[in-house]
Parts: sequence; C-alpha cells; structure tokens
Amino acid sequence: MKHEEDGSRRELFVQALEGKRIPVLTLDNKWYQLLDEEARKDVAQLEGELNGLLKQQGKLNNEVKEIKRLKKRLMEEIVSLMGEEEQGEDSENAQKSEQNRRLVEECNEKLEACQDQLLDLPREIERANFQLMLATMDCCYDSMAENSAVIRETEEWVAEIRVELKKRLVRKQELERHNHAIYNYMHDVFGAEVVDIFDMHHDLDGQEM
Repeated sequence: MKHEEDGSRRELFVQALEGKRIPVLTLDNKWYQLLDEEARKDVAQLEGELNGLLKQQGKLNNEVKEIKRLKKRLMEEIVSLMGEEEQGEDSENAQKSEQNRRLVEECNEKLEACQDQLLDLPREIERANFQLMLATMDCCYDSMAENSAVIRETEEWVAEIRVELKKRLVRKQELERHNHAIYNYMHDVFGAEVVDIFDMHHDLDGQEM
C-alpha cells in the first residue's frame, strides 16, 4: 500500500513538472536550504551524478577554449611562414608549416569530439536535474508531513496548557480571596497581632514578607 502511494505521488510530481523550467538545483543556494542533513543523504547519489555532469561540461568548455586558442596561434604561424622567402619543400619554414597543418587537423578532430559531447550533455544534465528534483519533492513532501504532525501536536499541547493555566489562575485567585477573608476576620478579632499569632511569613498573595 505504501509503495502504491509513493508511486501515485511520484506520478503527480512528474505531471506537475511537465513544461516547467527547473533551475540547476546544485547551483541554487535556495535548494540547499530546503534539505536537512538526512534528506541530503537520500539525494546524495543523484546530487553527485548531476555535479559530475556539470563538471564534465565545464571541463569540455575549457578544453574547447584552449584548443581554439592553440588553433588560432597555429594558423597565424602558418600565415606568417607563407610570407617568408624560403618556399622549398625541404626548407625549415615548409616543414614547420606542414607540422602546424597537421596540428591544426588534430585540433579540428579534438574540437569535433568535444563539441559532440557538449551536444549530448545538456540533455543528460536536464535528465539528472529532473530526477534530483523528483527526489527533492519526495523529501520535501515527507518533511512537510512530519512538520505538520509536530505542529498539530504542539498546538494541542498549547491548548491543553492554556486550559490548565486558566484553571490554575482561577484556583490561585480563589485561594488569595480565602486568605484575605481569613486575615481580615482574624485581624478584626486580634488586631495587628494576627501576623505573629499565625506565624505568617508570607503575605496574602503568597510572596515572602
């Protein structure tokens, strides 16, 4: 029964997320504030998977920048060497140009490989982020349910305390009135000596004299 409820709940979450633009959760400070230590353990694997994909994307982007920078330098050298006087196939400049052309081809191959991976990564990141969001919703649902139970319990406790407090205040007032009545009667009979006679170390409201 519990499994069916969880499955039904998960379907509702999936439907609710359809068409929604979900921020990358592990880059959102608000997301970290939602989860307590126990919840973070529950989503740790999905969190790690998402962070791994983001790290891979960042690494590939840096590689692309470095390769483009190298390719630009190589191309500039090729153009520069083309302007030199020595044009023989065995000349140092010709060999350098040929070497640079081979390196440019390698750069192109590496760029293509990196860009192919970069094309797939956004979908993988979106998928991992979606799964992490579902797990987060599960944790938040459970957390809210537990919190609501504690809130209701606390409200009931406070209500009971209020009733008990009112009863005690009424009883306190009755006892104070009774003390006053006793004191006034005895004072009328014995005068000021009533304090010594009754060994009254407290005043009529229960405070030390």
